[in-house]
Amino acid sequence: MSIRRIKALTKKEFIQMSRDIRSLMGAVFNPLLMIFLFGYALSLDVDRIPTVVLDSDGTPVSREFIHRLTDSRYFTLVRYLQRDEDVDKSLARGEALMALVIPEDFASKVKRGFPAPVQVIFDGSDSNTATIALGYLKAVAAGFDIALQEQRLRRAGLKMVDMPLEARIRVWFNPELKSKNFIIPGLTGVIMMAICSIMTALSVSREKETGTLEQLISTPITSLELLLGKLLPYLAVGLVDLALVVGAGVLIFDVPFRGSYVDLFIVSFIFLIGTLSWGLFVSVVAKNQIQASQISVISAFLPAFLLSGFIYPIENMPVVLQVLTFIVPARYFVEVLKGLFLQGVGLPVLWPQVLALVVYAVLVLNLARKRFTKRIL
Repeated sequence: MSIRRIKALTKKEFIQMSRDIRSLMGAVFNPLLMIFLFGYALSLDVDRIPTVVLDSDGTPVSREFIHRLTDSRYFTLVRYLQRDEDVDKSLARGEALMALVIPEDFASKVKRGFPAPVQVIFDGSDSNTATIALGYLKAVAAGFDIALQEQRLRRAGLKMVDMPLEARIRVWFNPELKSKNFIIPGLTGVIMMAICSIMTALSVSREKETGTLEQLISTPITSLELLLGKLLPYLAVGLVDLALVVGAGVLIFDVPFRGSYVDLFIVSFIFLIGTLSWGLFVSVVAKNQIQASQISVISAFLPAFLLSGFIYPIENMPVVLQVLTFIVPARYFVEVLKGLFLQGVGLPVLWPQVLALVVYAVLVLNLARKRFTKRIL
């Protein structure tokens, strides 16, 4: 292996990049565009749920319950309804996701200590929001019930007995339970997997279409030298992309980074070697740029998006898919990123994931080298 030939090929790639400003700018700014689009558009936080209320009771007690509900940040009162049929119309028009119907005898039952049911209707077309809203509603109702019990006991000259069990809950690593703190680290891994694999896949495919790859093959350069010469320039671009995406996550989205930037660089270097090598392998297999981009999306972006645990917990997937995630490199990189961003752990804790990425990089690099060898021969 000749270092001189690798340097010459690397220099040639950088020169070619500088001549294609449009592709270079796309490679640099597309990750930023993706982090902004997904970062702002993709949120798992459920609050300010639009709510309509039909208060058939119209008493201070019913108004107090409505006030407790809408005073929280989880529910937003859209308007009061006057008739029962307005409930169906409001949900059908998409005016509200939840309707609260309070019956006429609500206050009288509360004052007598009887159960006072209220009707709550959800728009089940968004099942996730409906499920979370139901949990919020139960919490508000429980607080209202406790307040009523305290008032009733106080009027009787009694004091409410404290519960013997008191749960003191602490949430580590993401105390405010902000979904962006969970999404941005995983999104970083998915973006790098997609951009880097497509970037290198299109590079070699473009040279195949223009005929310059055959000119390189006719030179004394070996397959490994050709592979490294192609890979190193895009590795530099990938590291720049990573720095931009991580910087946007920390500075713009205010996601904490509690780990070591040195550890981030080491793990990202390994991950990018494997991802870029996969893109080179795809470029050799594909016949043109369109096919290369399609294969890259199917083999890199979709598995990274769906099977990395970025959004959907791996534990909730079917067993077959859980097993399949072990061959998705983005799974390990996303776990490393979450560990570095949120938990502040380092390589001594994350070494199993790092080892998996090393194995992936070595296997794919050799696979790409052998494929290049077959093409040369």
